[in-house]
Amino acid sequence: MSSTFAIGAGAITLYLPGCHSLKEKRQIIQSLLARIRNHFSVAIAEVEEQDRWQIAKLGVTYVSNNGQHAGEVVEHVRRYIEETRPDIFVTDFQSEILHW
Repeated sequence: MSSTFAIGAGAITLYLPGCHSLKEKRQIIQSLLARIRNHFSVAIAEVEEQDRWQIAKLGVTYVSNNGQHAGEVVEHVRRYIEETRPDIFVTDFQSEILHW
């Protein structure tokens, strides 16, 4: 018996104009990631730009039995960042649905 599921995957690039050190950036990003994990039950991590103070690139994934739902959850994560953190700007967002 084969099972079918979908993975919603997204890449979110952030600009943090108020950050003036890597320590400050790490505190902001770690807090944001924890809140997103708790709120959406997604896997999320900083995947690029770890050494730049004001830029962060996040990878986010969500597994569902429905591709549309998986994509919506990833999109909700992007909107959540924009709505709850006016001090952080989403400068790029790409998403894809993978069917397995």
